[in-house]
Amino acid sequence: MDSITHTLFGLALYGAVDKRDMDKRTKTAFLVTAVGASQIPDIDVISRFWDNEGLYQMWHRGITHSIFSTPIWAFLFYFISKLFWKVTDLRLLLLGWIAVVIHNTSDLFNAWGTGYLEPFSNIRVTFGTIPIIDFVFWVIIIAAFILSRKNNTRSPIYFRAAWAFIMLHILIQSTQGYILYQQYEDDYEQVALSADFIPWNYSVITKDNDTVKIFKDNLFQKKTEQYSLSSSEEADLETLFKEKPEAKTLYQWSPFVVIVDDDNKLGIYDPRFYRNGQSFLFEYIEKTQK
Repeated sequence: MDSITHTLFGLALYGAVDKRDMDKRTKTAFLVTAVGASQIPDIDVISRFWDNEGLYQMWHRGITHSIFSTPIWAFLFYFISKLFWKVTDLRLLLLGWIAVVIHNTSDLFNAWGTGYLEPFSNIRVTFGTIPIIDFVFWVIIIAAFILSRKNNTRSPIYFRAAWAFIMLHILIQSTQGYILYQQYEDDYEQVALSADFIPWNYSVITKDNDTVKIFKDNLFQKKTEQYSLSSSEEADLETLFKEKPEAKTLYQWSPFVVIVDDDNKLGIYDPRFYRNGQSFLFEYIEKTQK
C-alpha cells in the first residue's frame, strides 16, 4: 500500500484502542507506536543510497516486510515508548506487532507483493486483488473519524467498526479476484492479477509462449482485451543483465516479463504495470548503431 494508507491504518489502530483511562504520556506512546509501526517496514527505501548492484527492487518490500521480522519492530517501539515516555504497558507490544503485521500483510494483496517469507524464501508473494492506493480504505477510515467527532465520543466503537468493514472489503475484493484467476488459469501458461482503482475491476495479465495479453475484467461483465504484446523469448539477455543489473532484478522479481529485442533496444518490462503503451517498470539498454 502507499504511505498515506499505511498512515491511515496506524491512525485507525490508535482510534480502535480504548484510551478513556489513559494519561497524556500513555496516549502519546500509543499514537507513536500505532503510526510508527504502521510505517517502519518501508524504512528499506534507504537502501537506494548504497544500492550499486541494481538490487533495490528485491530489497524494497524484502526482509523488512517479512512476517518473521514483525516481532523485532514491535519490540523496537515498545522500547522507544519506555525510553521517551516511561510507558511500559505491554499492550504497546501487542499494538506495535499488530501494526507491522497489518502493513506487511496488506502489501501482499497488491501487484507489488512482498518478501513475506524472507529470509527462508525470496519468493515474492503477491495476490494483486487490492490496488496499491485503495480509496475505499480512505473513505472507511475518514468516515469513522467524522462519526466519532460528530458524536463527540471517545469510544473506539467507530474505528473498530471501520476495521470490520476494511476486512470485509478485502474479503470481497480478493474472493472476486480469485474467481477471475481460476477462470483464466486453465487457458494460459501464466496468469497474474492487478486490481484497478475502481472496486471489483481487475486487469488480468496472461502469457502463452511469446504472447502476453492484458484483459479488463470483472464478474459482472464480459472481459475486454486491452493489449496483445509480443515477447522476444529467444533473445539473449546476458548482455542486458551485465550492463543493467536492475534488469536481472526485475526478471527475478516479476511473475513474468515481456522481452523487447528490436533494432534500438534490448530490455524487459513487467506487463502488470503496462498502461498507455508502456510499463513504468522497464529496464533496457540502447543498441549500438552500426
